[in-house]
Amino acid sequence: MRDVLIVQNSRSGGPGRFGGWLEEAGLRLDVVHAYDGAPVPERLEHDAMIMLGGGYLPSEDDRAPWLAPTRRLVGQALEGGLPLFGICLGGQMIAEVAGGEVTGDAGAPENGSLPVTIRPEAGSDLLFRDLPEVVPAIEHHVDAITALPPGAVWLAETEHCPYQAFRVGEQAWGVQFHPEVVPERIREWRADGFDPDEVYATAVADEPVSTPIWREVALRFAKLV
Repeated sequence: MRDVLIVQNSRSGGPGRFGGWLEEAGLRLDVVHAYDGAPVPERLEHDAMIMLGGGYLPSEDDRAPWLAPTRRLVGQALEGGLPLFGICLGGQMIAEVAGGEVTGDAGAPENGSLPVTIRPEAGSDLLFRDLPEVVPAIEHHVDAITALPPGAVWLAETEHCPYQAFRVGEQAWGVQFHPEVVPERIREWRADGFDPDEVYATAVADEPVSTPIWREVALRFAKLV
């Protein structure tokens, strides 16, 4: 059985349905609760890695000391060509480690289910190929990637945050949105300037469209692993 290392950065920010889809595909998940003091491995000896989201910038080691060793693992995955998937903070970390830029409070914040446009460059991508031109995805961020790494393939965008999905090399993907989150989780988030009832209702309405698409992406990642 193949093992996937998952680094979790907050108590409520677990792998969610994305993890369930990976288990459905036969993978074994090793979830490290780094936010709670669980040590991050020194070496990446798993078959793949997923870095989850969290309320930090990728290099805020003073607030989250486990980020430094996690960046090292991301670098090992990139160097070794292992399957790697980063969500929100995780996607930002992949971008930064690979030579891109991440900026705090960059542009308008995004919260709730929003239309994500799949770019033509995704046509040959192993995870994002043949997806609908626009797919709803749940967002929750104020920080953003402001420059992709050299050579990265730009896969998806939104109106207010261009770099929603990208690939580095052949098997490393970063996304700004949250494919692991179900609408109920939105109730736990605080976001100034957004009507929580409206945000939740939109996510519920979009779920029948978005869920099978992000499940397919997760299963494609599992197949690579």
